[in-house]
Amino acid sequence: MKVKSQIIGMEPYKPGKPMEEVKRELGLKEVHKLASNENPYGASPKAKAAVQQAVLYPEIYPDGYAADIRQAVADHIGVKASQLLFGAGSDEVILMLCRAMLNNETNTVMASPTFSQYKHNAVIEGAEIREVPLKDGVHDLEGMLEQIDENTRIVWVCNPNNPTGTYVNDEAFQAFMRQVPENVLVVSDEAYIEYVTAQDYPNTLAYLNEYPNLMILRTFSKAYGLASMRIGYGVAQEKLVQSLDPVRPPFNTNTIAQYAAIAALGDEEYIEECRIKNRKELDRLERYCEKKGLSYLPSQTNFMLIQTGVSGDVMFDALLKKGFIIRSGEALGYPDWIRVTAGTSEQNTCFLQALEECLDEQKHSVKG
Repeated sequence: MKVKSQIIGMEPYKPGKPMEEVKRELGLKEVHKLASNENPYGASPKAKAAVQQAVLYPEIYPDGYAADIRQAVADHIGVKASQLLFGAGSDEVILMLCRAMLNNETNTVMASPTFSQYKHNAVIEGAEIREVPLKDGVHDLEGMLEQIDENTRIVWVCNPNNPTGTYVNDEAFQAFMRQVPENVLVVSDEAYIEYVTAQDYPNTLAYLNEYPNLMILRTFSKAYGLASMRIGYGVAQEKLVQSLDPVRPPFNTNTIAQYAAIAALGDEEYIEECRIKNRKELDRLERYCEKKGLSYLPSQTNFMLIQTGVSGDVMFDALLKKGFIIRSGEALGYPDWIRVTAGTSEQNTCFLQALEECLDEQKHSVKG
C-alpha cells in the first residue's frame, strides 16, 4: 500500500497528556490539566442542559446544513447565514481550506511558530510551506508580504497567536489587507477572540464586505467550553463559502454539538464572566513573573508563555510529577519556556507554588 510521499515520516498531532493517564503513571490522586487551553470553568449550564435534550435521538442523522446553529451564529455576529462554513472544530475548516486550495504547485505563508495545523494540512496537500519568524513575539506581516508570489494561495494570521498569545493590532491588520493580492486568501484565525480585552484588536467582521479574500475562523472549543463537541466555523463572503462547501464532509457537525453551541452562544453573561476571571488570572501570572524576574509574553488568550531559563521538557517532567500538565516550549520554538493555561484561582495558587518549587529544585541541582 502506498500513501502520499509527503505523509511518510509526518508526526500526528499530539494533544496534552490525559489526566487519568498521568494519575495511573505517577500514582497521583489529583492532576490539573493546564496544557490544552480549555476553559477551566467548563461550558455554560445552559449548554449542558441542551446536551441532555440532544441525546434523545441518537439514531437520527444530524442536520447536515446545521441550519439552527447557522442562523444563531449569523444573528450573533451580524452576517448572512450563507456566509458561514461549519466544521468539526475550526481545525476541520483549516483542513477543508487546504484541501480546496493547495497542491504541489502552490505555496502557503504563515508565521513561525504558530498553530501547527496550518503547516500539517498544507504538507499533506504537497504545498510549499513559507514560514516567517515572529518579530518580538508577534506576526511579522511585512516579512509575510515579502513571501507572497503568484503561486501563493493562503496566508494564515493566527490572531491572537498560538503558542505566544500575542496579537496583530487593527492598524497593522488593515495595512496588511490593503497590500495582499486579491487572489490570495487571508485567514484570520480567531479561536481565542472571546478572551481578547485589547482595545485595538481588529474588528475583522467589519472588513468582510471590503475584502473578498478574507476568511475568519472561530470556534466553540475555547471560551465556550465545548472542546469535546468539536464545532467551529469560518465566515467569509458568500461566493467564497459556496465555492468551499462541496469539500465539507456530510453531517460533519453532530446534533449534540449543534444544540450545545446554540445554547452556549445565547449565554453571553456566562462568557463575559469567564473573560473577566481569565483576565484576572492572567494578570496574576504576570505579577508572579515580574516578581520572580521571569520573562513572559503578554497574552490576549487564556494561556501564557513563560521563560523559566530551564529546558521546557525538564520543567514539563518536573511539574508533571507535582500533578500539573503543561506544555513544554521545546516543540513550540521556545526551548526554555513553558506554555500554561490560566486555570481557576485555586488551580493557579497550586500551580504557582509547584512552579516555584520546581525552579528552586533546578537551582539546587545546578549548584550541586
